[in-house]
Amino acid sequence: MRSALQVKTIGLIVNPVAGMGGAVGLKGTDGKTILSKAISLGAKPIAPAKAESFLSELHLVQRSLRLAVGAGSMGEDEAKNCDFTFTILGERKRVTTAEDTREIAKRMADAGANLLVFCGGDGTARDMLKAVGTALPVLGVPTGVKMHSAVFAVSPQAAARVVLRFLMGELPLREAEVMDVDEKAFREGRLSAELYGFVLTPYEPHLIQGNKLASPMTESELRNQAAIALYVIESMQPDVVYILGPGTTTRTVGDLLDVKKTLLGVDLFCNKTIVASDVNEKQILQAIRGKSAQIIVTPIGGQGFIFGRGNQQISAKVIHQVGLDNIVVVATESKLSSLKGSLKVDTGDSNLDSAFRARKLRVVTDYKIEYLLPVE
Repeated sequence: MRSALQVKTIGLIVNPVAGMGGAVGLKGTDGKTILSKAISLGAKPIAPAKAESFLSELHLVQRSLRLAVGAGSMGEDEAKNCDFTFTILGERKRVTTAEDTREIAKRMADAGANLLVFCGGDGTARDMLKAVGTALPVLGVPTGVKMHSAVFAVSPQAAARVVLRFLMGELPLREAEVMDVDEKAFREGRLSAELYGFVLTPYEPHLIQGNKLASPMTESELRNQAAIALYVIESMQPDVVYILGPGTTTRTVGDLLDVKKTLLGVDLFCNKTIVASDVNEKQILQAIRGKSAQIIVTPIGGQGFIFGRGNQQISAKVIHQVGLDNIVVVATESKLSSLKGSLKVDTGDSNLDSAFRARKLRVVTDYKIEYLLPVE
């Protein structure tokens, strides 16, 4: 029998610029220069909407919650839009910084919050680590481009369920890795990830994502990738635009075609040659307008996400235009074994996510070997 939910205090911090670099192909928004570039390319804020999706799931129990929020766009505006009562920490600013995030987090810890929820990516997770360490449990609502850390729920809705179960005493805490990558190296096609430390996070294995696992570069793995790539190439149809997501398995398609596919970007292929490299959402939509297209993606090792993590250029708009029947997932046998029998999506479009969960997707795991996997 569940215990009654006692009044608890949740701290909410929103990084208003988190994730803005994704759809425009910038792979992050760390630093003023990159943020300015993202805005110039037409990037729009995504964190506020995801924060509101998280809060809306808590509406039925809001009388049992005391909400402390960052000022202005760092939580106050989102809480107000969702009709929550709240205490404001910090000062409203037109432009917010990582230092603002860390200062508000420290104040929430000092005020005795039971749980600190942040909306952001790996950079914001690092701010939480620096501000509160293991003194206060934290939980990430995934809104960034880079989310390698093990502190994030799989979606805003899942984050709300974790909060409820944790506050009712149903979930334990565990030490979770805070990881981040060098964004400059990331944009140059090099993945340089570093472990920064650990924070305490409520643990629910179906609702909290694991940290990203790199593909093992063994001879067997490389042969498996080559076999998958050969099958993909043989299956390519004339005049169809193929949207290839990031990853070593998809890059092998380019290798076998003797063209240079980016490792960490999204590239377009047609008639077995690359026609555009490292494209953003706008470029993809222009390229596939009025044409047949397919999307080829590989899951993130250890997490299982095929959309919404590191490939936000393949947006909900792109997926709608291509169609769910024209999505092919490629995964080596070793990666498949880490997925625990299912895939994950977090497109930012709840209706689209539900449509994914209502079907199984085709997964190519070797030459002419395919499985159908459900989507969580």
